[in-house]
Order: sequence, then structure tokens, then C-alpha cells
Amino acid sequence: MAQSAPTSTTGHGGRFRARRKHPVSDIRVLALSGGVGGARLLRGLQRVVPPGTLAALVNTGDDFEHLGLRISPDIDTALYTLGGLAHPAQGWGRHDETWNFMEVLAAIGGETWFRLGDRDLALHVERTRRLKAGETLTAVTQAFAQRFGIDAKIFPMSDDPVATRVITEEGELAFQDYFVRRQCAPVVRGLRFMGAEKAELSDAARAAFASPELEAIIIAPSNPWLSVDPLLAIPELRDALSSATVPIIAVTPIIAGKAVKGPTAKIMSELGIEVSPVAVAAHYGDLLDGFVLDSRDAVFVDRFRMPVEVADTLMTAPEGSARVAQTALRLASALKIQSVFPQPEGGM
Repeated sequence: MAQSAPTSTTGHGGRFRARRKHPVSDIRVLALSGGVGGARLLRGLQRVVPPGTLAALVNTGDDFEHLGLRISPDIDTALYTLGGLAHPAQGWGRHDETWNFMEVLAAIGGETWFRLGDRDLALHVERTRRLKAGETLTAVTQAFAQRFGIDAKIFPMSDDPVATRVITEEGELAFQDYFVRRQCAPVVRGLRFMGAEKAELSDAARAAFASPELEAIIIAPSNPWLSVDPLLAIPELRDALSSATVPIIAVTPIIAGKAVKGPTAKIMSELGIEVSPVAVAAHYGDLLDGFVLDSRDAVFVDRFRMPVEVADTLMTAPEGSARVAQTALRLASALKIQSVFPQPEGGM
């Protein structure tokens, strides 16, 4: 059941406006995603929207070079999840993984702090080869998605390099040093995204934003600071969101004061931010038109200054992912109906 705070349903004071003519595209839903939570929402969206009408812009601030290979953790989590290959318990990596490579690497004294499974390794080798041959990360990612039988379009947030740097009490750390090598232990004091100010969207990403069929933009329940902010730090991407002519909905990454996966709650606390879904919505600010709140946090409804949909947002199973996806899309559809935004034929 939708529950709304007493504010304008347009969220942006009438941000919705007549649609401009754009290049032809069939994208209906565009998601901003990173990590396990993002991939699980993508899994749900893929189940409930027509084939070929979902696009995802995925965080690449976590990308790095390791053992001479280009590693794209969030992209790979999306690929494995949508391709039905992800480990069901941990959410990342493959369910059918073996570890012979790592065992031999350890035996000869190599770096083993970042684990690469045998099947996973093949993806990194082929990605690195193709990038060195001159292909873009967008092209390589789409090729992998097609090989995995994924009809959704998975795009890196940019083909340009962006590197998340974590400012801690122990100094500035590369993201994977903080996240994997140090297991998120250092106290976080800030973040910066090297290269974001110069990064641009790919032509494919621009086309997704410009799709005449676009009906909603969904910000996944990924870590707002580590996984979504790298996307928002790209000026062209943030401008595209600010000028979007469809509802922008965020799904809560916080449930009952905790994050389902990752250090979101820890980082919020260390940055002096209230660990609540209200603080997440405030972080995104005027970009949002609506918010999906977990039913365990229904007490916060009256603190929102935008329309809210309350639902069980746990996505441990595919059915849960579909439920959350449907909730977000239902809220977006309701906002479009209440706005001055013209309705496309057929609806959502």
C-alpha cells in the first residue's frame, strides 16, 4: 500500500515536462546499480519488464588492475546474477567456481588477497585482451551479456576510468584495498572519485536516457556512498538525471538500521549520518521523486518529503527481487499518472 508524506507528487516542483524527440530506443526502465543489492534488483526488474527493455548503468569506481588483468567487480556481479550464474549465498562470484588457480598462486608466493576463481578468471582474461585490442568496456560488457543469454542491456557508467578512493583515519586507500584487503575496517572520513569530472557517458548510455519509451529510472539499493555516488560524480550522468522527464525512484539500502550487504551502515555512522532510510533519501536530494521503504521501517514514513511506497524489500530470493521491482515500478507509474507528464501508449 502506498503511503505518502504531505508533499507534491511531482517531487521536483513540476520537473516532469513534455518529452523531446530522441533517437529510437526501446528502453523502458533504466537502473543505476552497483554490487550485490543492485544486481538483485536488476534480477527482479528483468523478471517483470518486457524482454530487451531494461538497461542498467553499473558502477565502475571499484574497477582496478590486478595480476595484470582488468577487474570489474560490479559489472561481473550483474552479469553473473542476470545470467543465473551467481553464488546464491554470497551474491557475488559464480556458483560453480573452483579455486585451482588460487591454490597454485599461493604455492608460488603470489598475491592472494583478492581471490579469482578459475571460471571467473576466464572473464577477466578475455576482458583484458579485448580492451587492449581497442574495444570499449561497453562493447565488451554487452558481448559478455549476450553470451550469457541476458536480454537486458548492461552498461558501465562510463568507458572512461573512474577510481573510488576511500579517505580513512589511516590515510587514503584505493577502494579494493579498503574493501577487500582491509575488510572495510578503517574508519571512513570521506570519499573521492578520481577521473569522474572528466568521464563521459557512452553513446549507448546516452541513448538509454534518451529512449522515447523510457518510463522510469530506478536507483538500486546499492551503497549510496560507495556504489551510487561514483555514478553521480560524473557531471554528464548527474545532468541527465536532473533533466530526466520520467520519475526517479530509489529503493532503500537500509532495513531496520542495518544494510543487508556491505558497510553502508558503518560508513554512514562514521560520516556522522543518521543510519536510516530518511538519511539515504536526503543524500540523493532533489534527484528523487519517490522512495521505496522497507515495511520494517514504516515508522519513518511521515519524515519523508516525497511519495513513499512501503514493502518488504529483502531480495534473498528471485521472488523477492521481483516483488521489489514491481513495487518501484508501481510507484513510478503512479507518479506519472499524477504528474503533467504525457503518458506513452500502452503504459508501464
